Amino acid sequence: MSASIPAIAPFEGQSVCLFCGSSDAADPVYTAAAAAFGAAAAKAGWRLVYGGGGVGLMGASARAAHEAGGRVVGIMPAFLRSRERLFDEVETIVVTSMHERKQLMYDQSDAFVVAPGGIGTLEEVVELLSWKRLDLHGKPVIFLNIGGFWETFFALMRQSVETGFTPPSFLQAWTVCDTVEEAMAVLAAGATPSTLKHDQR
Repeated sequence: MSASIPAIAPFEGQSVCLFCGSSDAADPVYTAAAAAFGAAAAKAGWRLVYGGGGVGLMGASARAAHEAGGRVVGIMPAFLRSRERLFDEVETIVVTSMHERKQLMYDQSDAFVVAPGGIGTLEEVVELLSWKRLDLHGKPVIFLNIGGFWETFFALMRQSVETGFTPPSFLQAWTVCDTVEEAMAVLAAGATPSTLKHDQR
């Protein structure tokens, strides 16, 4: 990782990374859920790690967490600063690439919540699950499945299992929650890394 990345202020509690969309055109139901999650995480004492943007679900979650008195760390590649508009009221780290962004978000987090989003959100969670498939980490991954948003993705994962590309155990690599309250309950139950192995080749 680049030595030019500024140091992140220490935090003694647990941190949850939120992957979510940055589009202001998203259904307001999804934006409201992201805001509710940010506020709930802050009130529960979790530091929110997110993509650094001030727009879409990203901005809504960060603002809500900040307004609820929580710690927030945004991580943003320099080339996206104008497009996703930094939320400067919270601690923000600017990195040089998408890879650095994802690696730092992973390093700074004890658990991951995946809210609705577009191709960027999908790319982030697929890499995270790929690392889990290869037994490179056991951190909890929670899908915030608002309105069944992620059902088609789960169907694709089941097809991957049914066609022999992925072991059946991999379907246990994440938890599905339909509401923010359910997601918070899973986080409250503990973010202890799983020892379940998925790479059975």
